[in-house]
Amino acid sequence: MPEYVVEAVIRYKPAARDPEAEVIRRDLLLKGGYGMIKDVRSGKSLRMIVEASSPEEAKQIVERACNELRIFNPVAHTLEVRVWEKSA
Repeated sequence: MPEYVVEAVIRYKPAARDPEAEVIRRDLLLKGGYGMIKDVRSGKSLRMIVEASSPEEAKQIVERACNELRIFNPVAHTLEVRVWEKSA
């Protein structure tokens, strides 16, 4: 069965506070002279190798796992799933 690389990108929703990004902007970027960077949003990326019959199935498996296992909070976060074929 083919293997796919699946990346689940979890970010705060635009209306939700993002404390980590606020600290990065305030304490690092602004103090470091990067005031031209006007907004920062943080997130996390999970990369998985998935055996599936198609890229669509691999995506569905990861979406289902993230939702059923509460890997992210759908009230505060968005989930974006990207899939590509695993190179040899």
